[in-house]
Amino acid sequence: MARLRAPGGCPWDRAQSREDLKTYLVEETYEVLDAIDQGDAAMLREELGDVLLQVVFHAQIASEEGAFTIEEVCRGINEKLIRRHPHVFGEVKADTPEQVLQNWEAIKKEEKAEKNGEAAPASVLSGVPKVLPALLKAYRLQQKASRVGFDWEERRQVEEKVREEWAELNEAVAEGDKARVREELGDFLFALVNLSRFLEVDPEDALQQASAKFARRFQAIEREAQVRGRDIHGMTLDEMDELWELVKQRERADSPKLPFGGSR
Repeated sequence: MARLRAPGGCPWDRAQSREDLKTYLVEETYEVLDAIDQGDAAMLREELGDVLLQVVFHAQIASEEGAFTIEEVCRGINEKLIRRHPHVFGEVKADTPEQVLQNWEAIKKEEKAEKNGEAAPASVLSGVPKVLPALLKAYRLQQKASRVGFDWEERRQVEEKVREEWAELNEAVAEGDKARVREELGDFLFALVNLSRFLEVDPEDALQQASAKFARRFQAIEREAQVRGRDIHGMTLDEMDELWELVKQRERADSPKLPFGGSR
């Protein structure tokens, strides 16, 4: 990378700035997630390399500016892992994943206080990036609040909150107040994220899977329509619904059977 960025190197690489590379870093990260979802080890190896390339690229730009080097990045990771795992590299006791997370947050809080020269960070919610996808951001905010005890005691309470927010959303829809509908819909989604947290299901991943399932089934009805000599643009909703149900039946028939009559 140093050679590519040096005089006489690659014109494109030499022209890139941190801001220019932001989009590539996001894209490469999502391609890693796609490889994980597909269970493709070879693809995952390649995509992880592409993410690593972005890390090296950013570190090279920083090195040119005299800010830091890739060696310092790696050393910082090593030091952080040791510092935040005192139950492995020190004498602190942590027998459960929950205790590990509590220690991690406490150490992180101390680090930020030391870095900023403050007694403590302004908020336990600090550290949640503003640019996170909305579902993931809600999930992380709820997690952080939960770690200081601000949380529901039972899943039943969360389920009641979901029903409450659903009722309030319906009231807003009935009133025809667009601003309130937006607010209540947000509250409803936030409550659903809370429920997913109690169910130990990643809401972002769950919605990704649902979206993938919809795309798979819709593309299947497009193919079925083509087999029947039909153009989907000219089909009625009833006709498309009929093909949709056919696709679902085929999926159930093709799904591997599990013990006790279940299926995937």
